[in-house]
Amino acid sequence: MTGQRAVPPEHGETRPEPVVIRVDGLDDPRLADYVGLTDVVLRSRHEPEAGLYMAESERVIRRALAAGHRPRSLLLADRWLEPMADLVREVAVTGAPVFVGSLDALRQLTGFTVHRGAIAAVHRPPAPSLDRVLAGARRVVVLEDIVDHTNVGAIFRSVAGIGADAVLVSPRCADPLYRRSVRVSMGTVFQVPWTRLEPWPGGLDDLRAAGFRVAALALRDDAVPLDALEGDAPDRLAFVLGTEGDGLSRAAMDQADLVVRIPMAGGVDSLNVAAAAAVALWAARPR
Repeated sequence: MTGQRAVPPEHGETRPEPVVIRVDGLDDPRLADYVGLTDVVLRSRHEPEAGLYMAESERVIRRALAAGHRPRSLLLADRWLEPMADLVREVAVTGAPVFVGSLDALRQLTGFTVHRGAIAAVHRPPAPSLDRVLAGARRVVVLEDIVDHTNVGAIFRSVAGIGADAVLVSPRCADPLYRRSVRVSMGTVFQVPWTRLEPWPGGLDDLRAAGFRVAALALRDDAVPLDALEGDAPDRLAFVLGTEGDGLSRAAMDQADLVVRIPMAGGVDSLNVAAAAAVALWAARPR
């Protein structure tokens, strides 16, 4: 690898020009974080345990930095070096190295086409306590064993967009800071407070103790229609949603205060879990 100066600072700036490192080969140990980032590989890799997550695309990386997360390094395609000069400077000022190479080199390194040519390895912040996540919250989504990272990311985006307050995930739920979850969420995983809820499902008692009414979204004979909550929802409400296909476990439903269903038409029995979360949050939003 060889050093290369980034584009000059904008007129009037006094900060020194950041130095970026050109990727000449793919075997540099400093690039190890980016090797083989395909979904299949990452499911068996050390990314969460190593205290890192991958932020892909300029918007997502900026949201990570705005949330106070510390980058370990930035990798981007050379064609984006000038358009992303501000981002390069923002990362460089933290002391993290900035690597640049051709889009083809990035593709060979990561195993996929990097979205808009930028990806960063970011230090994972410590998980906040349940009390901290619930402080001031009125609407919470609880995810039991949802394994599809796209669904997890989409739920976070709905929570942020509709204005709910927090997400809690069961111990076996997919990692919200997994690369695809982060990307699908458009970086809202950084702005929505979240943590893991343990033990499961006993931890739902902690929600109840904090003043939440726990509503399980499930297809059960005694489920009340969501309309019953619309306009008359409790002040603090937590929706619990289950894994794709099987839905909520019986143990989780037994821990809930009530079971709720979304009335359906057209011979459809249920919605995708991410869509169901959005509908439920919108219907029960605080008035």
